[in-house]
Amino acid sequence: MTYEQKITGELDFWKFKTLQKPSLFNKVTDKVQKKINSYIPDKVHNAITSAIKQMVKAVLFGSTFTTSKPITDLTLMHREALIKQKIENYKKTGAAEGGITGAGGFLMSMADFPLLLGIKMKMLFDIAAVYGYDVKDYRERLYILHIFQLAFSSKEESQNIFMKMQDWDDKAHQLPTNIDEFDWLTFQQQYRDYIDLAKLAQMLPFVGAAVGAVANYKLIEKLGKTAMMSYRMRYFSLQSIVLSHESADDLKLKTGGGNI
Repeated sequence: MTYEQKITGELDFWKFKTLQKPSLFNKVTDKVQKKINSYIPDKVHNAITSAIKQMVKAVLFGSTFTTSKPITDLTLMHREALIKQKIENYKKTGAAEGGITGAGGFLMSMADFPLLLGIKMKMLFDIAAVYGYDVKDYRERLYILHIFQLAFSSKEESQNIFMKMQDWDDKAHQLPTNIDEFDWLTFQQQYRDYIDLAKLAQMLPFVGAAVGAVANYKLIEKLGKTAMMSYRMRYFSLQSIVLSHESADDLKLKTGGGNI
């Protein structure tokens, strides 16, 4: 069995789990969260949306994360071995950061939010580069944003994002030309709702450090796996396009198509 065949099975199982119908627990949780959101004034939602939007934009388009150069001379197996190592390193970094801020009480735990976001985004930039994608390309940064959404959204919303990410390279010309056209309100609500319980527990005295370390470790682990599966999906999609073009060319040669 080749490496590609091995990970095809893993990818198919991940797709199945992603597209699986929401469980009763998922549905109840979503309804409760939506009810809570309805009690929050629009101006508060708008303020949070603006804050997250500016924070993510600063990370996505800041010079700090534009230095990762795409790697072009590795096999897929070697790329993923390197990526798994990077994810492990980021998990340890996130856990250490979460433990420190969790031990510092409420204010330090609030500071954990932008710090953790920066760690997550830096990891995604590194993963993209190892897979051979140039993160200086706006479309690649938008794909990174979709990976982020896919990892930290409700079951229903993650399925919507998944459908948008399928055949990404064929849809590139349809992408919004302005990052402000992105649905930031849904983005901030889904991300906030996903991590609310873990991050609130991090603010509790005595247990905050342990909760912060474990929460950050698990969040980064989930994001790393989602990123790998997302880029595998693109890899096999591009492989299919290449094979279909080659088959069409072979057919032309056999039938004399294109000859004058």
